[in-house]
Amino acid sequence: MVTITINGQAVEAPEGTSVLDAATAAGVQIPTLCYLKDLNCIGSCRACLVDVEGEGLAASCNTAVREGMVVRTDTPQVAAARRANLQAIMDDHRALCATCVRQDTCALRDLASTFNLTDAPGPLPEPTPWDADFPLQRDSSKCIKCMRCVAICEKVQHCAVWDFTGVGSSTKIIVRDNLPIAEAGCALCGQCITHCPTGALTARDDVSLIMEAILDPAVETVVQVAPAVRTAWGEGLGLSREEATPGRLAAALHAVGFDKVFDTDFAADLTIMEEGSEFVEFLGSNAPRPMFTSCCPGWVRFVKQHYPQFTAQLSSAKSPHQMMGAVVKNTLAAEADEAGRRLFVVSIMPCVAKKYECDVPELSTVVGATHGAGTSDAGLAPDAPATPELAAEAAPDVDAVLTVREFGRLLRLVGVDCTALSEAPFDNPLGLSTGAATIFGRTGGVMEAALRSAAYLITGENPDFSACDTTAATSETPWMSRELSIGDATVRIAVASGLENTSKLLDALESGEAAFDFVEIMACPGGCVGGGGQPIQFNSELAQVRAGVLNRLDAADKLRYSHENPDIAKLYADWIGEPLSHTAHEWLHTDQESWQI
Repeated sequence: MVTITINGQAVEAPEGTSVLDAATAAGVQIPTLCYLKDLNCIGSCRACLVDVEGEGLAASCNTAVREGMVVRTDTPQVAAARRANLQAIMDDHRALCATCVRQDTCALRDLASTFNLTDAPGPLPEPTPWDADFPLQRDSSKCIKCMRCVAICEKVQHCAVWDFTGVGSSTKIIVRDNLPIAEAGCALCGQCITHCPTGALTARDDVSLIMEAILDPAVETVVQVAPAVRTAWGEGLGLSREEATPGRLAAALHAVGFDKVFDTDFAADLTIMEEGSEFVEFLGSNAPRPMFTSCCPGWVRFVKQHYPQFTAQLSSAKSPHQMMGAVVKNTLAAEADEAGRRLFVVSIMPCVAKKYECDVPELSTVVGATHGAGTSDAGLAPDAPATPELAAEAAPDVDAVLTVREFGRLLRLVGVDCTALSEAPFDNPLGLSTGAATIFGRTGGVMEAALRSAAYLITGENPDFSACDTTAATSETPWMSRELSIGDATVRIAVASGLENTSKLLDALESGEAAFDFVEIMACPGGCVGGGGQPIQFNSELAQVRAGVLNRLDAADKLRYSHENPDIAKLYADWIGEPLSHTAHEWLHTDQESWQI
């Protein structure tokens, strides 16, 4: 440890620590824009300048502490230098804050207010052309060249989509090799968006599309929300985690104007029944090991583009929201038709890649093509015919996806006061879910839920929760692994989140350094709780906090095994027959190798 003085106070810090980190640990706030702890400490924005006695002004993010160092962060000279540097950034920034979706979470706008910056004296820069249909959007005129997107994409997500040319004031951020973004190997994880300090990187905004559907009397709008949404939806609305309950979330969705509000947790239980059954069959086969989970479209995009040799080992199960879309379209279509309306399914997701996924043609089902044991007495289109019936063409099972950030904008647009809402249940008969489904939103959750039911399918007995526990999985280590005894089988499992961690695991599998039977991958560090569609808090990583919410909800649930969900059993009895049946494959599975990126 070394001792330095910051603003007249003695501060101890480990040797090699940056002045910025030492000050932060001591409760002294220093403004930053380009800094990204352990990843991007380049000092390019110069907003973190401090006065080091005997040396003058220095960037605190890349200046190491040393014994006896005396630092001032609060002098007029420091403030003036920071202001001049921030003004230079603002002069080259297209500051149209009133219409920017990041206006409430823009770090530059916050500092512009703090340092009393002025508008640029010259004309605003113009954005370069961009593919308006791609789920990831970039406005180059709002880029401040902080390099955070370059660092996160290369060092954490392994895709290296972003690069730069030039030096100093001529620096430009570009797509690698000047490729079109759709051809650059982007996994659509959205981590560059959540780590961008301005509105230069965003997700394609589909709020207007959803409003059109809600306002159309010929459309019956059905919305579903992913497990990880309940952990974060209140963050951008000023709600505490105690206020932002699943019941208030369901009430808010109804208040917006959606006709039916379903919980994707139901479909997560359905996913476990299909993927768990698939894994039990896989264990008894000679298929190449391991089988990989397929719930995360960012991971599917990544493996298909960067490690295509593993694509055939993906589970054929669709992701939960795509399964829910298929179930909704196939079971509620007749009822909607009788009312002279068409179904429009919206997913609220913590994910940018889901915007891509819902448009994948191979995930569409032919509504009414097949169904299982008979007609339903649970409200699922009870008058649907029992004989196969072909529609003219396959249509998307999910029509549109909103990120959690877009959902927040939709609530503000409609003027919903969430604090005034009473809690409401999700709609039935697709509303009941288990704790196993809830933990889908954090890394290891899919694996843990699958093991709970796979063990039952093999042995006929529920395993202890501790035997399937995966809460040790974090993004801080390349992967978590363990062996489990299930009946007479020893099952080797691994869990990884973040695509750099994923690449290390895949390399180890390919070299023979590691061997597993079942592997869960989530593209975003920490899983969906850290997803690229979640609310943004500058330089705050909230995945572990959000995961804790899911774990508490699971522990408090009366039902914690997917195979014990009575509504799932009813769906199979009335429509699908059994897991992995013909109808199940028609509705709930896909050919991963046929997807086109």
